[in-house]
Amino acid sequence: MEKKEYKNPIPTVDIIIEVDGGIVLIKRKNYPYGWALPGGFVDYGESLEDAAIREAKEETGLDVVGLIQFHTYSAPERDPRHHTISTVFIGKGKGILKGSDDAEEAKIFTEDNLPEEIAFDHKKILGDYFKYKKKKL
Repeated sequence: MEKKEYKNPIPTVDIIIEVDGGIVLIKRKNYPYGWALPGGFVDYGESLEDAAIREAKEETGLDVVGLIQFHTYSAPERDPRHHTISTVFIGKGKGILKGSDDAEEAKIFTEDNLPEEIAFDHKKILGDYFKYKKKKL
């Protein structure tokens, strides 16, 4: 009898870091290239919240406070490398912004000056975020 190989989606996190009236995006060093929300894979034994705080610090140098869970994105094609499920968080960034780890650079953007080349499904996530912020006002 042939053994079936099970493949499960991979859990990831992304963080919308609010700083100085804008949000932080990183320019990715690795494929898929482009600008993206800081984020990455959840380590075994790590909570989603801890992964979000760790990834934010590694990629932007910022400490994130006031973390809230925003939404989960699970479309199988959202990451061209494999099927990931991302839980997206929103938090306030504290510290000095500096791209590092997987980030070539990190910058603050507003809805009006987003870069053209945005990786993954982060353009959709950002659109949802800006709609959410407008509703809150």
